[in-house]
Amino acid sequence: MGSAKRRLEEPSEIETKISFVDGVENRLVYRGIDICSLADHSNYEEVAYLLLYGSLPTRTQLDEFKRKMVVNRRIPAGVVTLIGAVPHSAPPMDVLRTAISAMAMFDQKAKDITREPLMEMAVELITQAPTIVTTHNHIRNSRLPIEPDPKLGHAANFLFMLKGTRPDDEDARALDICWVLHADHGLNASTFAARVTASAQSDIYAALTTAVGTLKGTIHGGANQKVMEMLLDIKDEEKVTEYVKNSLKNARKIPGFGHRVYMGEDPRVTYLRDLSETLCEKTKNLHWFDLSRKLEETVFKVKGLYANMDFYSATLYYALGIPVDMFTTMFACSRMAGWTAQIIEQYELNRLIRPLGDYVGVLNLEYVPIEKR
Repeated sequence: MGSAKRRLEEPSEIETKISFVDGVENRLVYRGIDICSLADHSNYEEVAYLLLYGSLPTRTQLDEFKRKMVVNRRIPAGVVTLIGAVPHSAPPMDVLRTAISAMAMFDQKAKDITREPLMEMAVELITQAPTIVTTHNHIRNSRLPIEPDPKLGHAANFLFMLKGTRPDDEDARALDICWVLHADHGLNASTFAARVTASAQSDIYAALTTAVGTLKGTIHGGANQKVMEMLLDIKDEEKVTEYVKNSLKNARKIPGFGHRVYMGEDPRVTYLRDLSETLCEKTKNLHWFDLSRKLEETVFKVKGLYANMDFYSATLYYALGIPVDMFTTMFACSRMAGWTAQIIEQYELNRLIRPLGDYVGVLNLEYVPIEKR
């Protein structure tokens, strides 16, 4: 019978002005600005504005953007009730995905896909994602959620709503840099999934629900949680070599290593490695940094693989006191800026994404009546 593999004309690539991943030069660029400059000099609010509007804000524009974030941090009471109704054992990413989907029913402009309402919804969703995550964490631990502090920045507010105490500047800045580095990354799996949903003219809430569901995967955003679970399992530096050899022998993937795009080290890893070491030393968690460093060196020596973004974000989040099963929601909270910008760009392109596949099955089989099978 043979196969019928046919290479059809490839569909056109998706055009984007939002971010560029240069795998050859190991660079990441947001709207033309190198991620290294943004990590050194910027903050998450400014980067979110850059991704959404296409340029860095003036002082007046940034102040107004921050004001909008302050007034939109609370989530609808009905969503809080919904979060309270789910089992306390529900994974945080499942709760975030469900809450975002439900929020569409509390927003009268949810179905509007014109630019101005989309920008309003983008700011609201970027701002409210951390509130959803911290609200769930308190409710599942039989505590009342903590109200946001209007005087704190976005990253600092998350830590405040999580713990109930104002974070020091070093902790807040570490999380802020981590969120700057995570804010967008080309057409990765979750961003592409979100753009596919938006290309079908579904609403922004549906597109973000798609994105969160995709990010949850253990070989995408869920890898940072798997990294920390791996380190907690290994426990001792003396066990690293044996762990790596056994993993490779059994064809078991080692979380936090390898990247589909970068030929060398992911430019974001350099920042996260330094941040992780600083925070781990400060919080008396240096053992976990040392263990991760040993693992990184061993994997590179044995397999030639570089650590990726997930690897050092794990120990950084752990040092900040964030529960391990919430690590991937940190990724999602940061990526809300990139996702919403990419979704809005897709609406403006007004083109259905319809990839072509190569059919490799058989053809011309005859139908066999059920009596003769």
